[in-house]
Amino acid sequence: MYEIWLMLNILWEIALGVWPFLVAALLAWGVLIVLAARQTDADWAGAARLAVLAGVALAALAFVLVPGWTRSSLGEMKYWVDWANLLGIAAAVGAVGAAVIWPLGALMRRGA
Repeated sequence: MYEIWLMLNILWEIALGVWPFLVAALLAWGVLIVLAARQTDADWAGAARLAVLAGVALAALAFVLVPGWTRSSLGEMKYWVDWANLLGIAAAVGAVGAAVIWPLGALMRRGA
């Protein structure tokens, strides 16, 4: 349990260091949602399928690439917390990617 608490504290401290970027990204995503919502012919359902597929692909890619970016490897991951962290990071990358692709896809697939 301590390891999970430590991981959450580390993520919080990282977020505190980059909070202006996080706020700007959230505002940009909000603008995308508003722009797509204002289009009456936006294809939200078609874009949702695209976003889920892209999110899964991004999560799988992050699962493979993140250890190398941190100067580690999948072979060095011996503790369950390491795997939980990697899965959480990969899931977050996939979710953020899907959240961005969904309104973009709805705007691009108008009238489809």
